[in-house]
Amino acid sequence: MTLPPFPTGWYALAFSNELPVGAVLSRVIAGQGVVLYRTTSGQPNVIAAHCPHLGAHLGMGGTVIDETIRCPFHGFCFDSAGTCVATGYGTPPPVGLQATTFRVQESNSAIFVWHGPEAPTWTPPAVADEGWGPLVHSTFTLRDHPQETTENSVDYGHFAIVHGYRNVEIIEPVQTNGARLQIGYAAQRTTFGINSNFEYRIDIHGLGYSRVDLELADENLSFQLLVLPTPTDGEHVELRLGLRVRTFSAKRPNRLALRLLPNRIGEWVVSNVVAREFQADAQTDFPIWENKAYVHPPRLAEGDGPIGVYRKWARQFYPDG
Repeated sequence: MTLPPFPTGWYALAFSNELPVGAVLSRVIAGQGVVLYRTTSGQPNVIAAHCPHLGAHLGMGGTVIDETIRCPFHGFCFDSAGTCVATGYGTPPPVGLQATTFRVQESNSAIFVWHGPEAPTWTPPAVADEGWGPLVHSTFTLRDHPQETTENSVDYGHFAIVHGYRNVEIIEPVQTNGARLQIGYAAQRTTFGINSNFEYRIDIHGLGYSRVDLELADENLSFQLLVLPTPTDGEHVELRLGLRVRTFSAKRPNRLALRLLPNRIGEWVVSNVVAREFQADAQTDFPIWENKAYVHPPRLAEGDGPIGVYRKWARQFYPDG
């Protein structure tokens, strides 16, 4: 059995700081080329990649003019609704000339687009920035499917074998509510020669958004981790990973070396060190993801975790249920 390649949901196209005012980015989502741009007012918009006039790619030389994107071929301008509002000649636009646009939401320092045949009834949660440092992020392209990457969150059995966690226990049993799935764990791990006890709570919304709230009690440090897989051509995903630390003014670290540093420097050091570890940890899954087959129904064993609950929940993101 193979999974349908493009489940419905909200998917990240970029992190917010990758799209300053006036920027134009080309992306692919669910087999379709799109262009992401930010207008003068700061609004992010997503439009189909090819101009409906004579087919030029808006991401290859297109420019932002106030609240519109201007085609590089004939200078036609399209507003956020996709309506052609001007030509490059000063003549009236052709009647009914319309580009396809997409629903967009900016939250969690990322820009999401909706993929689905119907209007969304839910959105990724907006998490307050106050009290958190800047997001450290990276993007990877790999052969995979968003349901498979997100399934890792409930695959209790692989935490010890693949990631070297010890004494893993579920402290918050899996819960589902519409497009949302939550679960929480406690575990131990040795990193950089330091034994750490930690708890992490995973909050999933659809198959394209997972937030992990990580607590290192011994260090008095808190982190937010983002895991954002976006399906592209039917065989690959762009996997965006982000991490930010609770500011030291909001939560003072226990380690003396960090307390002696100015807050912003200490936050920068911790964010970047932990982000590198987070990325390296995720990359240990890549060879497995890129080469595994989707087995359904799975023959589950005690210790696998609530994979059956997860897969039943995930069925809602496919048009045929």
